[in-house]
Amino acid sequence: MIRLSDSKSATMKITPILHPLNASVRVPGSKSLTNRALLIAALAKGTTKLSNALFSDDSKYFAQALQTLGFDVKLDEANHDMTVTGLGGKIPAKKAELFIGNAGTAARFLSAFLTLGNGEYILDGEPRMRERPIGDLINALNQLGVEVESVNNCPPVEIFAKGLSGGKTKIAGDISSQFLSALLMVAPYAQGKIEITLSTELNSKPYVDMTIAVMKDFGIEIERDDYSRFTIHPNHYLPLSTYAIESDASAASYFFAAPAICGGTVRVENISRKSLQGDIGFLDVLKQMGCQITEGDNWIEVTSAELLNGVDVDMRDIPDTAQTLAAIAPFANSPTRIRGIASARVKETDRVHATCTELARLGVSVEEHEDGMTIYPVEKMRSASIQTYNDHRMAMAFSLIGLRFDGVTIENPSCVSKTFPNYFEVLETLR
Repeated sequence: MIRLSDSKSATMKITPILHPLNASVRVPGSKSLTNRALLIAALAKGTTKLSNALFSDDSKYFAQALQTLGFDVKLDEANHDMTVTGLGGKIPAKKAELFIGNAGTAARFLSAFLTLGNGEYILDGEPRMRERPIGDLINALNQLGVEVESVNNCPPVEIFAKGLSGGKTKIAGDISSQFLSALLMVAPYAQGKIEITLSTELNSKPYVDMTIAVMKDFGIEIERDDYSRFTIHPNHYLPLSTYAIESDASAASYFFAAPAICGGTVRVENISRKSLQGDIGFLDVLKQMGCQITEGDNWIEVTSAELLNGVDVDMRDIPDTAQTLAAIAPFANSPTRIRGIASARVKETDRVHATCTELARLGVSVEEHEDGMTIYPVEKMRSASIQTYNDHRMAMAFSLIGLRFDGVTIENPSCVSKTFPNYFEVLETLR
């Protein structure tokens, strides 16, 4: 059983499950798809209903920002529906101050979106958001003739909008693929064609594939030269009566991982390997470790490995699941090397350093590298109160260790509300 302390700055003690798992769970809608669909539905001319939408801190900040800008956005949390009436590329408000918490996706997408308006907009967030880089996106927008300013290349961002004229721009892809996704989604509403060239290698390529797929679902296709150049002509998105949001593959990763740690089998409903989300690729990592993957049309099952192998894996395309792998790694029979996740250092926290610090707190031997970490198997752990750094993925990943080892307490467990508000209730169903 999971026990919550009484104090306001709550901690949560995770109680181990002493038998192999045999459970079926459902996880909420995808954050990545919800936020892309919200933006595109607001650009389309007409009303679109998003079904199975994610209601979490991040998506609510995004939806509320659209409401502040004058859009009709109806939120039905009980039924997981969001209904957006788009205005064909128009932004009603001429002036607005938007607060988006620590929602990086909202910050990047809205910064590009607001350039289509006609007025002055300020976008700001929590203290950590003011440390998260957005300079590459601002630089790309400046090249397109947009007047955008920021403080030290981080929010707050001030946009002096007069519409988007079109033209050519270069953008870096090694900090966040969201910069490119933001430009791609708003580009059809420029007055002329936009040509985007990547100035670095692109990280998290599956997220750009997802953006392009959602754009296509709403009626717009783009020209591309692999991941190096993209051309977008003036066009309009078509509203859809209903757009179904897939279940969140990043959220599912914790439940895919649980049997690797505890033994047994867990099925995740309402998700498939055909998912638009790159994080479904985490299943390939589990397969490398020796787990068995079984799939149906609308579910995926993971069964524990007879012998859990350590792996050497490049996770640059699926960095949000690196902490999940880090939670499994101490229970493997050989070291695990996680590579390619330098970009994780500028997420909700420096995820590379935070993960290494908290594993060490548990007595796990770990080496920190610039682009990742090496984690060694451990026979016995130390009891520890795990700091989460207000990062939802720290809380969710390290809670998995507590399913096997009696001694894990999670500090600030409510930070999971960023993307998965009822995470601990779903985790408890594994029991």
